[in-house]
Amino acid sequence: MFFAVRIRSFQIQDVLVQEPVDRIQSIVASGRPLLLDGGFGGELELRGYDISSPLWSAELILRQPEAIVALHRDYLEAGAQCITTSSYQASVEGLRARGMRPAEIENLFQASVELACEARDDFLRANPGCEFHPLIAASLGPYGAYLADGSEYRGNYGISDDRLREFHQQRLHWLDNSAADLLACETIPDLQEARVLSQLLESVATPAWVSFCCRDARQLHDANQLSAALGLFAQHEQVFALGVNCCSADLIVEMIAGISAAKTGKLIVVYPNSGQQYDAGSKHWHGDSELHHWSQQAADWFAAGASIIGGCCHVGPQYIRELAARKKWHC
Repeated sequence: MFFAVRIRSFQIQDVLVQEPVDRIQSIVASGRPLLLDGGFGGELELRGYDISSPLWSAELILRQPEAIVALHRDYLEAGAQCITTSSYQASVEGLRARGMRPAEIENLFQASVELACEARDDFLRANPGCEFHPLIAASLGPYGAYLADGSEYRGNYGISDDRLREFHQQRLHWLDNSAADLLACETIPDLQEARVLSQLLESVATPAWVSFCCRDARQLHDANQLSAALGLFAQHEQVFALGVNCCSADLIVEMIAGISAAKTGKLIVVYPNSGQQYDAGSKHWHGDSELHHWSQQAADWFAAGASIIGGCCHVGPQYIRELAARKKWHC
């Protein structure tokens, strides 16, 4: 099988940099949140790319990697200080079903990070005065994303811990050994899956955040309490931040209050949707979003205690640009 990813390597001027988590804390100490990027697959679709395969945006790692580099670069130009890789819906099982051999599957995961590195290198070359060296977070989506049937909005997969462990372990190992600065375990809807990930993350060397997908401000999609999932990571040495993503922006302030009440001692990460609602049956988004209102809400999230802020579905570079342009984050 032809593997259509080009890997480029650039020599960036050597600089003394802090560890990734220290760099995030320095940003927050300055009175601003660290800015993440926004949605990926939906934004590629808006640009005319076909992401209808079960691999979603990861399909473009194989077919059109230049589209991924361009979107990463657009988020960096907009002001994102951390970009997430296009590996969210990539899985060993899904790629094997596509006919890929083991070595090709590993290469794809590595390529998702290399493409983000390429975009970052291009950005730094074009912006030599950039004061912050952007971070790269390797994305690991939930088991439900692999099913490609909306299961990340339901949880309750009906499978064993061993099956979940098998699903996550190999790709977690590959991304932990990549050039990524951080690991992003995203859109976790299920307490069982959170428990399995808490065990697997004990063996990684890369700092990780875990963000949950919830039916309301208090419950995961599997109907377990968000507080129970947070508690699994309260003493976890490799997990530096906990939060929520792929949820309504209107719930975020209440969610932050619940995360703070759990007293985990972790940074809080939030990246909700733009305001539209997803119909898992039709696989379409409905409703409206309003950029300026969303960016005003983001200031409330920071005031409520969020340290890391970005967007998820249908949040494009223009949303991140608006956050980056904000001069005041405190009232």
